[in-house]
Amino acid sequence: MFTGLVEEVGKVVKIREAEGKRRITVAAQTVTQELKTGNSVAVSGVCLTALDITPQSFSADLAQETWVRTAFSRITEGALVNLELPLRVEGRMGGHIVQGHVDGTGKFLGLEPIPGAEDFWLHIEIPPELEKYVVYKGSIALEGISLTVARLEGYRVTIAIIPHTIKMTNLASLKPGDPVNVETDIVAKYLEKWIKRDEAAPLTRESLVSKGF
Repeated sequence: MFTGLVEEVGKVVKIREAEGKRRITVAAQTVTQELKTGNSVAVSGVCLTALDITPQSFSADLAQETWVRTAFSRITEGALVNLELPLRVEGRMGGHIVQGHVDGTGKFLGLEPIPGAEDFWLHIEIPPELEKYVVYKGSIALEGISLTVARLEGYRVTIAIIPHTIKMTNLASLKPGDPVNVETDIVAKYLEKWIKRDEAAPLTRESLVSKGF
């Protein structure tokens, strides 16, 4: 499990393809100090297994499904990626629950300076099938970054971004039209499942309390 708090921005230095699989090698300085072979690491929001670890890099295999279903389809050698190690048992939950299981790819529309402020509006277009899981002031992970929805207009999501987030992530390297990894809040998906399962019975306050809400 991850929190969506990016620890380091790495650089893809090699993409090797063989037998329908791709192996990427990512240059990094911080997360490699703790990684061991077989450990999980979130790469721009995708949970991968670290291999061939050195003090300066690690590699990870990408199945064809991962390549097609995520924004990795746009990456080339030199691309910047957000890196995060799994949450420690004793760690603090600083962002929100992020599994590293990408629900789909959205479209980066751009960063717009907010007049009279140092902050920016981040504009993203999400896939139609994910709109039902996104709510005003709700959590969303984009490229593995834990963010809060400021505005939702149809499939267009707007998020307030502080300069620190731009500095510490790969957002500044994205171009309009680039696909971005989207993971919606797991709580919304569980709620949907419970409601569908219990749709024959009314959703009461008591039933929500029994589910922990």
